[in-house]
Amino acid sequence: MWASSSCRRTALPLLRSYQPFPTAPAATISPFPSSFLHAPPPPALTACSYTTTSATSHPRFTLAERAGGFGQTVFAEFTPLAVANNAVNLGQGFPDFPAPAFVLDAAQQAIKDGLNQYTRLQGHLRLTKALSQFYSPLFGRDLDPLTEVTTTVGATEGLYNTIMSLVNPGEEVVIIEPFYDTYPANVILAGATPVYVPLRPPQKTAAVGAELSAGDWKLDLDELEGAITPKTKMLIVNNPMNVPGKSWTKEELLQIARIATRHNLIVLSDEVYEWMVYGKEHTRIATLPGMWDRTITVGSSGKSFSVTGWKVGWAIAPRLFCSGIATLHQFVSFSHATPFQEAVGVAFEQAEKQNYFPDLRSMYDAKRKKLVGALQACGLSPINPQGSYFVVADTSLIADKHFVKEVPPAEISAD
Repeated sequence: MWASSSCRRTALPLLRSYQPFPTAPAATISPFPSSFLHAPPPPALTACSYTTTSATSHPRFTLAERAGGFGQTVFAEFTPLAVANNAVNLGQGFPDFPAPAFVLDAAQQAIKDGLNQYTRLQGHLRLTKALSQFYSPLFGRDLDPLTEVTTTVGATEGLYNTIMSLVNPGEEVVIIEPFYDTYPANVILAGATPVYVPLRPPQKTAAVGAELSAGDWKLDLDELEGAITPKTKMLIVNNPMNVPGKSWTKEELLQIARIATRHNLIVLSDEVYEWMVYGKEHTRIATLPGMWDRTITVGSSGKSFSVTGWKVGWAIAPRLFCSGIATLHQFVSFSHATPFQEAVGVAFEQAEKQNYFPDLRSMYDAKRKKLVGALQACGLSPINPQGSYFVVADTSLIADKHFVKEVPPAEISAD
């Protein structure tokens, strides 16, 4: 889920839920974003007991405070509804087509070859070596596969381990809105405070059927700098942004980098959609002057190779940061599926020969153009993404008569 910490505007979410752009003040400090508080409470837990008394009725058996305030994600609500009503689910981001054959073949071969036991906790060597070899030219430095690359259970664990290993209770983390909902959750779990700074939409109002560009949404650098206090430890940057699909320009990232350097901030760069950037080159903030020593870059095989169920992610960072991520990893999950790590390593080894990433970009670019055109034909005003595989369309100019009133989920049936 992607969210904004402030008020809701009308927008059409495609593939993943999204609370659109805020109209609240630039920097909002809150232990729980309103998007979390709007979520319905989790269902009551059922526990087994060795006595005849229900465990859930005992006053001692309550959720810990750290878990009780989040509610459930929107996926828990609309995914079952989509299944129950045989509806097309445009809210959850996973491909509905198979991964490339050379990637699947590598996983099957790894299992046949007996790679089915624990592997190195910092990362399966074939994968960390492949990541090092593949990304070293892109980062402009020789990455050490043993100390500067760490694998995780998906990018999500990479984000969690990074925040938990680097942010202390009482510190603050600046998050640019809209954001992936795991960012503030992880910050809160670390005992820190998320501080929100929004992208600002263009002042012009789009006519029905018009097209906006994700590049039109801008970050006010004065607002960003104004949100930084002596307690600020980290800044989270998503590039390209899942929603609205903004791909940061090099100049924008240079300006952000100057602020991070000036205030001695750590930068957590979520770049899981790095291979889905359209019509421009992807810039990695870690490659900018003075940024390598303060940046953790997180990546994902789920997005890169369309294998979201494998949950193989990684972090590329200086030795100190990687050691902290690996320390958390050993106590959170210890290790991750060896055959899948082996397969992702093989995939990176073969990607250039297969012309895989240019083909992936071209495929998604064609889908992007088709979907944006379809939304325009429907009278909506889509935001044309520069990256990722999501499109948001503004519905604010559509007459109310075209909408149905909200129906409680319990009243919705497959009929």
